[in-house]
Amino acid sequence: MRKDYEKLFTHLEPPEPPTGLFNRILLAIKREQELRSSKRLAFGFLALLAISFIATPFSWTLFSGQMAESGVLQFMSVAMSDLGTFLSIWPDSVMAVAESLPVTGIVLFTVNMILAVFTLRLFLYKKRLLVGYLFHAGQLA
Repeated sequence: MRKDYEKLFTHLEPPEPPTGLFNRILLAIKREQELRSSKRLAFGFLALLAISFIATPFSWTLFSGQMAESGVLQFMSVAMSDLGTFLSIWPDSVMAVAESLPVTGIVLFTVNMILAVFTLRLFLYKKRLLVGYLFHAGQLA
């Protein structure tokens, strides 16, 4: 047995990492961070879209109920059946309809629909997360 172990291992070179390893590690970390943020964004958009779709029947029920109670539908029916009379008194008729419109129902339903369309458009076209996921899943099958 040799007593001088330091001299035995001095001629060995430490292993060198492959070139570009540091850059590949940084790129992988950056990709993982982008994936996490895109997942978070996708789940946020899906939650907002789900809330909007869940609220749609309630806002439609409120809107249609207020429209039926206000009498606007009957007024429009009468106006279409006797168009000549309606056109002769249309300024007063329009004011009567405008005063009886269910503003709350219209506003809630409109905001709900705008939120749904905006969220869906932003989710599908700006980020292309769902479309990319569907095409990627189709290639795996």
